Amino acid sequence: MSKPLAGIRVLDLTNVLAGPFCCHQLVHFGAEVIKVEAAGRGDLARQLGADAQLNDKLMGVSFLAQNAGKKSVTVNLKHDDGKALLKKLVETAHVLVENFRPGVMDRLGVGYEVLKEVNPKLVYCAISGFGQDGPWTHRPAYDQIIQGAAGVMSITGDEASSPLRVGYPIADTIGGMTAAFAICAALNDREKGAFIDVSMLESVIATMGWVVSNWLIAGVMPAAHGNENMTSAPSGAFQAADGLLNIAANKDEQWQTLARHIGREDLLSHADYATREQRKRHRFALKAEIEKALQSRPAREWARELNAKGVPSGAVFDVPEILAHEVVASRGMLADFADVPGVGRDITVLRTGVKLDGAPPSVESPPPVLGQDNREIYAALGLTGEEVDRLKSEGAI
Repeated sequence: MSKPLAGIRVLDLTNVLAGPFCCHQLVHFGAEVIKVEAAGRGDLARQLGADAQLNDKLMGVSFLAQNAGKKSVTVNLKHDDGKALLKKLVETAHVLVENFRPGVMDRLGVGYEVLKEVNPKLVYCAISGFGQDGPWTHRPAYDQIIQGAAGVMSITGDEASSPLRVGYPIADTIGGMTAAFAICAALNDREKGAFIDVSMLESVIATMGWVVSNWLIAGVMPAAHGNENMTSAPSGAFQAADGLLNIAANKDEQWQTLARHIGREDLLSHADYATREQRKRHRFALKAEIEKALQSRPAREWARELNAKGVPSGAVFDVPEILAHEVVASRGMLADFADVPGVGRDITVLRTGVKLDGAPPSVESPPPVLGQDNREIYAALGLTGEEVDRLKSEGAI
């Protein structure tokens, strides 16, 4: 499989999720990603996750999830020799990614203005909660803070439960994906270099186009509608015999097929359901009628039959179910690593959601132990083993 980012060196100075997720994409497309981690403790994600023993080993599940294929070196950016070492790395790099609060890298003496003198072609990507300027620049930003500020929580859930947090760190993930996209775009003009300012807040809002445009253009206040798709009806989640069934009968012909297949052809002649707009106005009454029929059989049976007839449908899966299902398991999205150093057992992690030339982008190595590549990377910069030992003893790495 081709590796479109082969030959690109990325310095990953990031922590926890948005930045590491960005670089997770880049390494799978062939970039050499070197995690430049804080001496002694590394990426905070090394201490996060559901397995306390792995947290103690600085190999937390949150770290393992998105750092396969990367190398790890340690640097103390508060130490003069540590700063000098980062500059040496920057001389060899094409990209640097950081997600410190705005101004931190400048205060450490290794901000963009300094590093672009070292390497004028450097693509420098700064990921932050609210951008590098503006009134909230220095606010701390975690995923849930961004979800609340972006309006995501206000439209998640229903009248009884909203505002509600989305069930995974969607703001961090979107921020990281946005950064990866921008970096790849900037690399298309490698001779120029660039400073990329990624705001997680703006990244999330940019993905809310339909909802935001309803307000900006149509003047309709976005609201929480639960499992209902307010653009059409019947479209949403319906109770079947054993659980929820998602149905999106958005076209008239799909609605007609649905009504006939569930044995409720009588609904087609009902005045309240004659047009899409009528069905939207009476959506909850229509939903109740449909559910009377659906509750006679399991959701997966209905889904198979309705999909075969052209009515988009699907049962609601939990995470273990969908990962085990052939729709995911057969396409190479999961990567297995045996007897991972620092972990002491086999692990399985996600790759990306892409197939390139028919194959899933992959990496050869598992997530790294903290500082495992210090000698290799620093030797390539010209340091001797004795110099590396000295830097370690003096706290520079």
